[in-house]
Amino acid sequence: MNAPLLLGAGALRARLDAAIVDLDGTLVDTLGDFAAALGGMLQDLGLPGIAPAAVAHRVGKGSEHLLRSVLEHVLAQSGQAPAATEIEALYPAAWESYQRHYRRINGTHARVYPGAAEGLAALRAAGLRLACLTNKPRAFAEPLLQAKGLAPHFERVFGGDSFARKKPDPLPLLMTCEALGTQPARTLMVGDSSNDAQAARAAGCPVVLVTYGYNHGQSARSVDADAWVDSLAALGR
Repeated sequence: MNAPLLLGAGALRARLDAAIVDLDGTLVDTLGDFAAALGGMLQDLGLPGIAPAAVAHRVGKGSEHLLRSVLEHVLAQSGQAPAATEIEALYPAAWESYQRHYRRINGTHARVYPGAAEGLAALRAAGLRLACLTNKPRAFAEPLLQAKGLAPHFERVFGGDSFARKKPDPLPLLMTCEALGTQPARTLMVGDSSNDAQAARAAGCPVVLVTYGYNHGQSARSVDADAWVDSLAALGR
């Protein structure tokens, strides 16, 4: 958008029809869930564990990327870079184990960020239609939203397996706009990382980033966005 993006309710109502909201690192801090599921997976495979801080840098590009990145990291602890074939040989068992552990603990170690529910309520009060779009598998995203009391805010929920490609590709945003019946230029993307911002820019959506999320260990303010907020409660005020 050419003009600065104003976050007050009146400004949002005048310029936007809908908002697409990311999940992990934006609405819910799920690092504990990731660490627990990955820890169980690595134990099943007889591999060393991984520190939560190292997990945080790898979250955001979908489960497939997360598992391969974690396997590469723990195998490299031996002092020798693992071959791609070694990672791929372990991947099927890692995937099955991770899915099983994550399904069991989904939401157990997660917490809703302060201001997240208030921000969603403010967007709805401003007249915006809401969809949740995450790279997390939809089968995990929907129960998590339900468990944390956030599901009623959303008309639609899409996961990393809902479309042919994941963020930062613009396709998921474009397809979500189509599902909502809104134009990208009037659909706000709210996220925590460069994945969200890059997808939004390519799709033609304005984008707001929260400053407290994961973003691969980098400051969200270093990412090209229309605005940054320290709490989603700032939206629609």
